[in-house]
Amino acid sequence: MKFEAEEIKKAILSGIMVIIVLYVYNNMLLDDLNRREQHANEIIGSLNPQISKAREQIARTALLGETAPLDNQVLEQIKSSIPAGEPITWFPPRIVDFFKRQGIDKVAPPRKGTEAGDPNMPGFKKIAWTIDLPRTEFIQLGIAIAGLENEDPLLEITGVQIEESNDNFQYQHATLNVSTIVRDDKR
Repeated sequence: MKFEAEEIKKAILSGIMVIIVLYVYNNMLLDDLNRREQHANEIIGSLNPQISKAREQIARTALLGETAPLDNQVLEQIKSSIPAGEPITWFPPRIVDFFKRQGIDKVAPPRKGTEAGDPNMPGFKKIAWTIDLPRTEFIQLGIAIAGLENEDPLLEITGVQIEESNDNFQYQHATLNVSTIVRDDKR
């Protein structure tokens, strides 16, 4: 089977047309699609850290949602353990009564010190107090100090100073610095 000159020209022209179509398809259409795909992959890659942060935030929010009822219960327990009214009216008598129950009769009324709000506990503040025990026995004082923080979980002993008594060596003079959490009615 012999091809005529006209058929050979048509076949060569068809081959050239196929090559041109493949070249145009490859360079103009596929390159543009590849560039778009590469750009989309870069955008997706830049969004991955944001997606990771969003997933972490969702996990933290879910954990917060799970712990919120327990946190609210603890908050209500704290609120219910703080007496109503100004701390200057209820704190000193409560401390004097506590030390009398511990067998320490000589207790000067606590002196109020500084007040400070706590950014981690909105609606509450800490008040510093100085408790003066002019005449106490050392062992009795140690037991009372241990019992004070155990009985009142909102109270923290921040400092203890014990001095010997000049007139009787059996007794000491003690000064306690404490802070307690109270409601901040101004907030």
